[in-house]
Parts: sequence; structure tokens; C-alpha cells
Amino acid sequence: MEFFERYLDNLTKVILDAPAHELTLVSERLRRCSEVGGKVILVGNGGSAAIASHVAVDLTKTAGVRAVNFNESSLVTCFANDYGYEHWVKEALHSFADDCDVLILISSSGESLNILNGALYASARGISVITLSGFASENSLSTLGDINLWVDSSEYNIVENTHQIWLLAISDYLVTC
Repeated sequence: MEFFERYLDNLTKVILDAPAHELTLVSERLRRCSEVGGKVILVGNGGSAAIASHVAVDLTKTAGVRAVNFNESSLVTCFANDYGYEHWVKEALHSFADDCDVLILISSSGESLNILNGALYASARGISVITLSGFASENSLSTLGDINLWVDSSEYNIVENTHQIWLLAISDYLVTC
């Protein structure tokens, strides 16, 4: 029982430390993107990729904001095979992103090279970038976005659960406000 009490207390604390102002800014950025005909592109690895898939569907279906993710195995393996795993996100963005899009990059550690290279490419191209990371507050991804959301935890599941809750809260905000 002690483990679960500590775990759930920690998760609750981290979720409640949500940067409400930044979540509102992200929501408004996504709304403006949709209004000008852009799309939201969500990318992550592993559990973060699953979050990207879930949130893309909710944004599209529930919030009416067109969203996609890069989790199709043939896309990932083709681009990774041709350009190297560390460059596949950048190359997929080169092929699929439009200038009026918003890119949401999710990385628990904030140190995944494919995610970092995607952020650098999108920023250089003028595409709006939103990052979600955790672990060290000064991780590499935490400064590469126009809006950077950081979870104060070094536990993967705490970080990933928080990312998902914050992103789904943004979807709900877009539906309600």
C-alpha cells in the first residue's frame, strides 16, 4: 500500500503543478493553427508515440483540430533506414509539414536525437514548435520550442502520464472554451 500512496501522491503533485498559463497558450496556438488551415503534428518515441496517437485522434475528432502523428511503422522505418534514426523526424517533417502547422514533440528525457533534430528543423523553417519533456529541467529539448512544457520528475511513467493528461486537458479546453 505504501508504494501506491507515494506513487499517486507524486503523480497528483506533478499534475497539479501544471503550468496553466502555458497550457492556455498551447491551446490558443492550436486553435489559431486550425483557423488558418494548418494541422497539428505530434511526434514521440515509445510511450510518447502512443500519447501522440491518442492526442491526435482526440484533437481531430473531439476538438475539431486537424492533427496527425508519425507512428506508421512503414513511415518510421523507411525514413530511419534512408536517413538514420536520428534524422527520420526531420525528414518526415520536410516531406509532410506545412509552414502554418504546429509541431508537438514529446520526449520524457528531452534528449532523443530524432526529436531534437525535428525541433531544430521545424524552428529553422518557421514552424511553431511545442515541446513536452521531463527529467532534468535543463534538458536539450526544454529550450527548443516556442512553448516548452516540463514535468518535474525523473520517473518515465510519471512524466508520460502527466504529458498525456496535460495534452488531453488542452483538447478538452478547445472543446469547452
